[in-house]
Amino acid sequence: MEHPASLTPDTSAPTRIHVLVADDEPHIGRIIQTKLEQGPFRITLVYDGAEAMRALEQYPDVALVLLDLMMPTLSGLDVLSRMRADERWKALPCVILTAAGQDQRYDAAMALGVSDYVTKPFSPRQLYARVVELTGAGSVPS
Repeated sequence: MEHPASLTPDTSAPTRIHVLVADDEPHIGRIIQTKLEQGPFRITLVYDGAEAMRALEQYPDVALVLLDLMMPTLSGLDVLSRMRADERWKALPCVILTAAGQDQRYDAAMALGVSDYVTKPFSPRQLYARVVELTGAGSVPS
């Protein structure tokens, strides 16, 4: 007996890689979202650290986290610290985004095992390339 087409998984559509973006500046989040969605990425965009933690709980398929350093409720370092303390997210790639000149926080992020540390303003194309590298997503569009 054949299954109706609606019940058959569509294997021709590529699987999109889930990226969690946490930044309290909506325009920055939208820039990142727009750039990453040009490629094989699906974005969940949140605006503070507590929302980032809730999103991690809600979406077990997140493959990478982009975290603004300075956010309300929980900072990027707070979120990163909680991620590294939890076996589910201990090895999850994480990139910190921050304004230049945060040397103490850089050291703290590195000590927590951050995958990369990107200063604002940043090149969306370079950030995209780094996300591709960290997720193994393939080539970078122009």
